[in-house]
Amino acid sequence: MGILTEEMRRVVDEQRLGFAATVCPDGTPNLSPKGTTAVWDDDHLIFADIRSPGTVENLRHNPAIEINVVDPILRKGYRFKGTATVLTEGPQFDAAVARYRQRGTRNPIRSVVLIKVERVLLLVSPACDLGLTEAEVRQRWRRHLDSLHAAGHSSPPAQRSARVT
Repeated sequence: MGILTEEMRRVVDEQRLGFAATVCPDGTPNLSPKGTTAVWDDDHLIFADIRSPGTVENLRHNPAIEINVVDPILRKGYRFKGTATVLTEGPQFDAAVARYRQRGTRNPIRSVVLIKVERVLLLVSPACDLGLTEAEVRQRWRRHLDSLHAAGHSSPPAQRSARVT
């Protein structure tokens, strides 16, 4: 049995969006959303380089990576820490691209990043510290979204701000 449990696999498979943290050559952090985050096997995650030139370049200099995958409604998820390998050709690359094509990804894939997961940490909302159940956290979030919708805020804040100016 590998490091990735069934629960971890479920969260990654359901969410697909991971936030990848890498280190820039000047030592500053880089955080980038990856909508193709997936489980490769019991010990590895992958994501496709569709529009990730900075992330991939950072990994070529320093393969350390952390990917956070969180259920935004329950506000629970995992921090996956590990070492990345950038694949641009070969059997693993071809198999990964084929898997993404089966999943419906149509964008050109420049490379695939394979992450050897070495450590996993649980992410849990502070709402759980209050003793709220998952159903209560979900209901709070639903009320919040309903209030945004009722106020006419159906687009992300950055887009609303851009329209105001």
